[in-house]
Amino acid sequence: MDPLSPARAGSVPGPRPPLTTGPLAGLPGSPPGGRAAWFAWSIGVSVYVLAVLHRTSLGVAGLDAAQRFGINASALSTFSILQVLVYAAMQIPVGLLVDRFGPRRVLLAGVVLLSAGQLAFAFSTSFGPALASRAVLGCGDAMTFISVLRISARWFPAAKNALVAQLTGLMGTCGNLVTTVVVAQALHSAGWTTTFTTISVLGAGVFALVALLLRETPPGAGPAPVPVSAVVRRVPVRTQIRDCWREPGTRLGLAIHFTTQFPGNAFAMLWGLPYLVEGQGMSRAEAGGLLTLLVLSNMAFGLLFGRLLLRSARARMPIAYTVIATTGTLWAVVLAWPSGHPPLWLLVLLLLVMGSNGPASLVGLDFARSHNPLERLGTASGIANMGGFIGTMITLLGVGLLLDTLAGPGGYTAETYRWAFCWLYVPMAGGLLAIVRLRRKLARA
Repeated sequence: MDPLSPARAGSVPGPRPPLTTGPLAGLPGSPPGGRAAWFAWSIGVSVYVLAVLHRTSLGVAGLDAAQRFGINASALSTFSILQVLVYAAMQIPVGLLVDRFGPRRVLLAGVVLLSAGQLAFAFSTSFGPALASRAVLGCGDAMTFISVLRISARWFPAAKNALVAQLTGLMGTCGNLVTTVVVAQALHSAGWTTTFTTISVLGAGVFALVALLLRETPPGAGPAPVPVSAVVRRVPVRTQIRDCWREPGTRLGLAIHFTTQFPGNAFAMLWGLPYLVEGQGMSRAEAGGLLTLLVLSNMAFGLLFGRLLLRSARARMPIAYTVIATTGTLWAVVLAWPSGHPPLWLLVLLLLVMGSNGPASLVGLDFARSHNPLERLGTASGIANMGGFIGTMITLLGVGLLLDTLAGPGGYTAETYRWAFCWLYVPMAGGLLAIVRLRRKLARA
């Protein structure tokens, strides 16, 4: 057995069967999976795909937004920073809501907020209202991923949770793929308002799917000895959060999520297209093609990591360390390249490697899941899921400030981008140190 994988009993009063491989292990009526489980998961994951489409839509509209609102790089980064800040700040509240009221209601609320935020963004003509609309969008986005994980935990056996989480992330990249292929083209053919209004209207169909077809729990499944909702509602919110945080597996999950996710996330959400167009002299079409490679690589790594984790939990730390080391090394080579213009093959390799960042971050959620009981699963997942988005926020802000500080009369050049992207190593170093320290602490525990 992986010495870092057993789940420990929580502090919630009342009898609980032993938790050996996950939050549902040992519970009567452990879900068998099957077609019904995949159907329920597919309904839930459709909301997550929509959320990723909304989240990454600004990544291909950054230059258009700068022109539309008359803003510089720092102000442009504020859009994504606020969106990510709201997302990260909502993770614990959303986890508590999922634990208390169920994922279906939270998903429905998320769809409404996503659609409202994107619709407001479509008609915004000034910086302030546009910024507020991205905050609303970030709030809706925050309600999706944790809810889907909770659905999968109730429908699938615990041994498959890591695989289903990877597949959830993989499906989310389909939303990113739509952004890079369809939205980027629509912005230049249909225009700003029409493109973002159309994205907003998609929420109506997804809302109907969830409202009419989603079931949170398998019919006839045996409940836990004490109903989860009743147990959770007896526990004060502060106690719920404290018990999750005291669990070293939760904090290790947050550190892994933080360190692995942010490079690819920041690149895809905002700085990738400007770097390739302004820093490397590519056309928008060429830059869009390279960003598509990032999405396709993300999908491939999601399948690979899912298979590895299904075979053995021992693969978790090797995956995390390998992704961090490889991403850091390739960025060092790109940034050190003479003249700041690396060859195309090196940029392709970098994007392919950064495609591993998102799937690797789900290792952190698996640590949080496997070290907390079911009644704390939403809260623990929310804490761990904050990590990568906090790292993304730090990166978006740092790169934006450095770009404006270092920019000369010629604007944002290759040299400017080269020094600005050196900021990546600040959160990467801090996150890696936290992983090493918390892994040792968890091993001792």
